[in-house]
Amino acid sequence: MFYVFAVILLSIALWSGHAAVALVLGISLTYIANFPSEFITKKIGSKLLQTGIVILGGSISLPTLVELNSTYVSWISLFVVITFLAVMFLGRLLGVEKTQTYLLASGTAICGGTAMAAVAPSIRARPEDLTTTLSIVFLLNAIAVLSFPLIGGWLDLTQEQFGTWAALSIHDTASVLGAAALVGFDSVEVAATLKLTRTLWIVPLVLVSAWYFKSGNQGPAFPLFILFFVFAVSLNTMLSPSEEVLYFLRMINKTFVLAGLFCIGTQIDKESLGNITIKPMVLALSIWLTVIPAALWAALSI
Repeated sequence: MFYVFAVILLSIALWSGHAAVALVLGISLTYIANFPSEFITKKIGSKLLQTGIVILGGSISLPTLVELNSTYVSWISLFVVITFLAVMFLGRLLGVEKTQTYLLASGTAICGGTAMAAVAPSIRARPEDLTTTLSIVFLLNAIAVLSFPLIGGWLDLTQEQFGTWAALSIHDTASVLGAAALVGFDSVEVAATLKLTRTLWIVPLVLVSAWYFKSGNQGPAFPLFILFFVFAVSLNTMLSPSEEVLYFLRMINKTFVLAGLFCIGTQIDKESLGNITIKPMVLALSIWLTVIPAALWAALSI
């Protein structure tokens, strides 16, 4: 019966075409049903979203990719470095445990759970530290998907401005795409492209972390889906697909994003929320509330 209920909720999420609805239904599933702790949705959410990003690449041309990055790459780099250092400084000031601070700095500055999971082996993070910090980031991501489109509409942001703002200030790629999808495809295109540029900072992060913590364990440094995304962009440039094909790719991308957000919603259960402790939460929230207006200013200024 549970599986039937899960399929029904997922179907509603896909039918709605609304990222926030998909996320909320995923969260609802964990609270109104006897949810298995190792259910498959907890494992495949990020894979679905990464697949959606690769498909999105098939609808973006290489000149567009280069133009966007040439305009924003310096801002992205500046945001990554300043945010990382700010979290490390404030974490020490608040007395947050060093490993948790480093994980939150990685996730907040670069790309949420992906960066945190990549850097965890290099800094010898304990499972409980990773669980606590991931739970905090998942919660903030959910808030972002639900609130950013409303704020963007209230501020009357253009699709490019919203995509830039989301890419700079929201932690996970999944949530960036989810928020941008509620604004429009142009917003998704900008947000995905800039967010993947931000994600590339995982490589130097893991290398520096291994050296700083003297672990010798560099972990899974490079997300391969970025290579597939670039390959898909290259195919688009070479083949110049018709508008009908581009529309089809965008619809498939949206389906994967909605399904991925639904699955990620199932990760925000009572157990994960119970792992959140006060000091790390204050640290993550304080930095995020600073980054949000700073990123908005950048999006409006560029």
